[in-house]
Amino acid sequence: MDFLRWLIEAFDSYITIGSSALLVREVVGNIFGLASAFGGMRRKVWAWPVGIIGNLLLLTVFLGSLFGNADTANLLGQAGRQIMFIAVAVYGWVRWKQAADAGGSAVTPRWASKHTRIGLVAAMIVGTIALTPLFRMLGSYEPVWADAWTFVGSLLATWGMAKGWVEFWLIWVAVDVVGVPLLFSAGYYASAFMYLFYGVFTLVGFFVWMRAKNNDKPSIETEMPDPRIQAGSK
Repeated sequence: MDFLRWLIEAFDSYITIGSSALLVREVVGNIFGLASAFGGMRRKVWAWPVGIIGNLLLLTVFLGSLFGNADTANLLGQAGRQIMFIAVAVYGWVRWKQAADAGGSAVTPRWASKHTRIGLVAAMIVGTIALTPLFRMLGSYEPVWADAWTFVGSLLATWGMAKGWVEFWLIWVAVDVVGVPLLFSAGYYASAFMYLFYGVFTLVGFFVWMRAKNNDKPSIETEMPDPRIQAGSK
């Protein structure tokens, strides 16, 4: 908690752009998030700790009434997903580092199975429906379903990144389509503009990972065939 307070005091100022004021730590937190996304696209282990720093900063932003102006809208889904990001990031950090330490790539992109894809879509829809009344009861900003959607989608996308599923980039696109209008309406302009940029960035990341997956070397069979078995015989 003391560390969070230190971060707040260090970045508790505003940048004025026209009639709008952007909170410095919101801008800095999103810059760390963008750096993490860039590292993730290049499959670098450092993407995870860099992302955690950004998550800590943005956690204080989206709980605005607790860490800033009492009139600031609370986005509980956005705040909750920062905590979720940190938890999943620790998992992803350990997983990628172990792979890198073993002498291979931090992660090898792969397509999720058909059943996994169906499960991801179902989890996105059911999770949003289930969390919407909870977030509304806790006082999240309307439309609450959009806040729940971004929370669930962010969880699934981060988990997919840790697992190495190429489709995780497309989940981010679905999150941004809903999250950008929500952030604009709630007055979090720095995050809204950054997520608007993320939308384009995630599409680029999808094609980068897809190309990396397609360029994987085919497995080589090292076992010598039995010459007694004729080709095509059963």
